[in-house]
Amino acid sequence: MNIRTVVSAVIAVVTVVVLCAGGLGGALAGGTGTGQCLPANVSPASASTATPPGTPRTWPPTGPWDGEQVANAAAIVTTGTEQGIPARGRVIAVATAMQESTLRNLPDGDRDSVGLFQQRPSQGWGTAAQLQEPVYAASTFYARLVTVSGWETMPLTEAAQAVQNSAYPNAYAKWERPATDLVAAIAGAAGPPAATPPGCRATGPWTRPLPASVGSGFRSSDRPHHDGVDLIAPRDTIIRAASAGTVRTARCDAVHAGTGARWGCDRDGDPLLTRGCGWYVDIAHTGGLLTRYCHLGQRPQVAVGQHVTVGQPIGVVGSTGHSSGPHLHFEAHLHGDPTDPVPFMAARGASLGERTR
Repeated sequence: MNIRTVVSAVIAVVTVVVLCAGGLGGALAGGTGTGQCLPANVSPASASTATPPGTPRTWPPTGPWDGEQVANAAAIVTTGTEQGIPARGRVIAVATAMQESTLRNLPDGDRDSVGLFQQRPSQGWGTAAQLQEPVYAASTFYARLVTVSGWETMPLTEAAQAVQNSAYPNAYAKWERPATDLVAAIAGAAGPPAATPPGCRATGPWTRPLPASVGSGFRSSDRPHHDGVDLIAPRDTIIRAASAGTVRTARCDAVHAGTGARWGCDRDGDPLLTRGCGWYVDIAHTGGLLTRYCHLGQRPQVAVGQHVTVGQPIGVVGSTGHSSGPHLHFEAHLHGDPTDPVPFMAARGASLGERTR
């Protein structure tokens, strides 16, 4: 079966190029409503069980690789494409996974190694469950790859070894041609990347975490302890890192307001019964800056210590913790002190949009 034939039927599911969904109640920045940039496979009302971006439901065999292996390679490739990783980086990643797992999402390996890249939880890559999610595993690989000085021009096996620290540092070289061919086949099946509308792009060193209207403001008269702003967006809207930095926190913070008992983040919170940020992420940036992203609908897509690039997906909108409905609570801190995110972001050329209330 020709790979292009099948992919044409499923490309709307597998692509992780972020699209601005039309007819969802508003225009993008500069318009009068709320613009939403959604993954192509997620609708505004979708549940948290939606297929993760980059996880195709079916791919045909190509060359020596069966459908499962091609699907895993496609997850690696589309994750890299969505994160702006050059083609060379995507080939390095696929070649690495070919060597480490033969493109199988393995539940175990040497010592505590798991997943496509045989990454080890004990070495700080993430939990075993996270590392068996192809998008997460690929993201952590890319996050370390881009920190390797000169990776773009060094031999593939050296770049892969700099990330993996394998006991067999020369083993990756033999996979360069097969990886190049498979990446080309996947890219050819997908066709040219869809143009990302201007309101959905990451621009410059700072970008909006999502295109949305501003609801509750910073330390308003009715909420004097509200240390951020609420950005109103549908559930499962992608949340992006406002700037490059290092993940300082990625965890669940949700307790019962009355008893202090664990509420958890496997369900929505409540404005009266729950306290805490729910699933949340803190990213430390240069110059003593920090941004915080609260009420994510699922476990964050990033891990503590991971370097993220501007606009990199870090999670999706939800309503966990102290929350009355789907939105992103966004904070900006200067040397440890919260500051109003609206002028903070405007000063950096990334306006958060209009205030609705």
